[in-house]
Amino acid sequence: MIVNVHAQDANIAAAVHGTKAEEDMGAGDQGLMFGYATDEWDKETLHPYSHVLANQICEEMAIMRKDGTIPWLRPDCKSQVIVEYQKEKNGMIKPIRVFNILISTQHDPSVSNEEIRTTLTEKVIKKIVPAEMLVDTEIVINPSGKFDIGGPAADAGLTGRKIIVDTYGGWCPHGGGAFSGKDASKVDRSAAYYGRFVAKSLVANELAHRVLVQVSYAIGLADPLSIHVDSYGTVKEGLTDDDLVRIVRNNFNFRPGNIIKELDLKRPIF
Repeated sequence: MIVNVHAQDANIAAAVHGTKAEEDMGAGDQGLMFGYATDEWDKETLHPYSHVLANQICEEMAIMRKDGTIPWLRPDCKSQVIVEYQKEKNGMIKPIRVFNILISTQHDPSVSNEEIRTTLTEKVIKKIVPAEMLVDTEIVINPSGKFDIGGPAADAGLTGRKIIVDTYGGWCPHGGGAFSGKDASKVDRSAAYYGRFVAKSLVANELAHRVLVQVSYAIGLADPLSIHVDSYGTVKEGLTDDDLVRIVRNNFNFRPGNIIKELDLKRPIF
């Protein structure tokens, strides 16, 4: 007997899409998605500063590996940056210093731990992190020692990648759905992107200094079941979080088909 293991997926796809026009396409699954934005450091990225630094460190290491500036670097690397914040009035937060920096990177077997530490500190960390933020900062590089075998040969746990690394470094909740490997019809990915788009719009328009946008979906339904906004008390004077929800509902369309169209997610450049 031949068993059709894809029958359930086919039934779900028919319920979600069927003969509907793209703008009426239903959500591919149930779930919660979150978007977050903050003006704690600059008005351009509107992203948590600690996570910005962690991303920039990895990006700079990739650049220096590829252009030969640090020839012994290898592709498998990750960073973690802990920033000390000061809580201001009305829920605002301000980064005051980098508490510690952790880098783990694959390397050529010939290079010493001391050279790795010195080179990455001088050429990467001090280039990325402003000097005024490096106050009594603890720097930890390759704490396990030798790291010359990387990638799937060393650790095959790649499915779904790292959902917190792909979002905000732990600064806001995560619904649990990974982004990697999913096309834009999956709200795990597209609605999380749109939540970020909405959160950035609210902060960029100075309606709040920090915003969390939460949206929930049911499989097969295009309109979200709920939309929630939390400004952490930083909402513009004269407004409330309920006002932000009203503004979001009146100005943004969370239907999956619209998200794909508005963010141009069929390119795809995620």
